[in-house]
Amino acid sequence: MIDPTILRTDPDRIRESQRRRGEDVAIVDRLITADSAQRTAQQRFDDLRNKQKTLGKQIGPLQGALKKADEGQRASLQSEVDALMVQASALADEVKSADAEANAAGLLADELWLQISNLVNLDSPVGGEADFKVLELVGQPRDFASEGFEPKDHLDLGESLDAIDTVRGAKVAGSRFFYLKGQGALLEFALLNLAMQQAVSHGFIPMITPAIVLPEAMEGTGFLGQAAENVYRLEQDDLYLVGTSEVPLAAYHADEILDQDQLPLRYAGWSSCFRREAGSYGKDTRGIIRVHQFDKVEMFVFTTPEAAEAEHGRLLQWERDFIDALEIPYRIIDVATGDLGSSASRKFDIEAWIPTQGTYREVTSTSNTTEFQSRRLKIRMRDGKHQRPVATLNGTLCAMPRIIVALLENHQQVDGSVRIPQALQAFLGGKTSFTPSA
Repeated sequence: MIDPTILRTDPDRIRESQRRRGEDVAIVDRLITADSAQRTAQQRFDDLRNKQKTLGKQIGPLQGALKKADEGQRASLQSEVDALMVQASALADEVKSADAEANAAGLLADELWLQISNLVNLDSPVGGEADFKVLELVGQPRDFASEGFEPKDHLDLGESLDAIDTVRGAKVAGSRFFYLKGQGALLEFALLNLAMQQAVSHGFIPMITPAIVLPEAMEGTGFLGQAAENVYRLEQDDLYLVGTSEVPLAAYHADEILDQDQLPLRYAGWSSCFRREAGSYGKDTRGIIRVHQFDKVEMFVFTTPEAAEAEHGRLLQWERDFIDALEIPYRIIDVATGDLGSSASRKFDIEAWIPTQGTYREVTSTSNTTEFQSRRLKIRMRDGKHQRPVATLNGTLCAMPRIIVALLENHQQVDGSVRIPQALQAFLGGKTSFTPSA
């Protein structure tokens, strides 16, 4: 949620953000009307409730006096009490009506607020998915032709290593599911350990998070808006499977007040993640690039709004350090406004080079969500005598299986083996390569 003060003092700022995202601009005017109606209705309720309290303070003493009054005073006091009680009865009906009106106005305003995405950073490129800006190219893709062989894709490699089984995955769970086995499973554990080791070294608290959350957590992080079609819902229980541990990590401090001296609070969460991949029919149907279930290590930070931009840079650097350790060529992109999630103000992606596709594919991302999520989740910090929302940021450190795809394809050898980067060898008993099964 955006600071309501911006709506009331600078609505053009919100309109411009909506325009840059390619989202509904007219909704801002509807929200202005709803916000004004809500405040008017709330003020009417507050005024009537104060009158009701004042009237109650008048009636109480008179009723007490009536009990103690002699016959000469009783009739006059009773008449006065009766008149005030008539007023109180009428006022009670007005208060009830005003309360209902304020609640209805509040619900409408809240509904519209949920449709407004976070304010985009004006430095982000404007446009859709293809309008990103390349910030840096790192590493040189291998020239397999000069090495005398045609690279295999990750699925051929995974099957020859007896590390990936999509056939039985589909048999058991349906399309876009898979098994990692043997060397494939060990590779994921090694990547998980490397990621967590790096995160802890940078002061992150390791977390194993719930993979199922309440609607409040999903809505509070912004995943029930434009992203709702890709969320799995357990209708019988009104619960949701998370698509990222960002959700339970963000909601971890919901309805809490943090001391500013505690910040930044950094968490690294591991969880299984679930995505419906709605709208991706026919895309990446081969292998394990686009799947319904995967594991991920996600970094999440609570900090002051003033420190958020610098923290965003640190998250990107830590992601770079991880990919550098895996010795994979990649590029860094500044994601365009129309391709941002609703909670993100700015987002950087790292895309790894995939040799058999001849292109770069996203393997990590980091987003600055400013105060958007904390306002929804009611997470504040105590700044001296005052309280104000914190800023939140997230960054994927290691997303399986895409990082496995990139690692297998980039480090394959002519004999069908796959070289293991030095950074992973300690987590694999010193092994230097994966070899095809006999």
